[in-house]
Amino acid sequence: MNAESDERNRVAEQAPPTSATGESDREERELGSRAPGFIKASKALHLSWQVGVFVVGLGVVVAGVLMLVLPGPGWLVIFAGMAIWATEFVWAQLVLRWTKRKVTEAAQRALDPKVRRRNIILTTVGLVIMAVLVGVYVWKFGITMPWKISE
Repeated sequence: MNAESDERNRVAEQAPPTSATGESDREERELGSRAPGFIKASKALHLSWQVGVFVVGLGVVVAGVLMLVLPGPGWLVIFAGMAIWATEFVWAQLVLRWTKRKVTEAAQRALDPKVRRRNIILTTVGLVIMAVLVGVYVWKFGITMPWKISE
């Protein structure tokens, strides 16, 4: 082996181990502002940066809330706005960490064979109940085509 590959192996051994998601085993990135250093150096510039990030994030979150009742990917846009806020605000970083943890836990629970079997059974029972209700309605009232409706 050559010296270069020995150096790579030594660096790889010293690197913190990563989880299945590709993140290191330490908690996560440290909390706080991710603004560039020259912006953090000036208090006035940093404050205006925070205001700008807040306004942009607020606009994206408001658009997401509107998309909950209008066509569009509402929750996805809301989380995008939260991610914008998380670049600058600790509270948004904590909310995103909590959300990621809960989504990961739910995904792991959904992959459990017992839970999948239960969900399939509940879906089948729900579809059977709906089919019976539709059948009873059609039997009781029948189906009238829109072009045969008498006024």
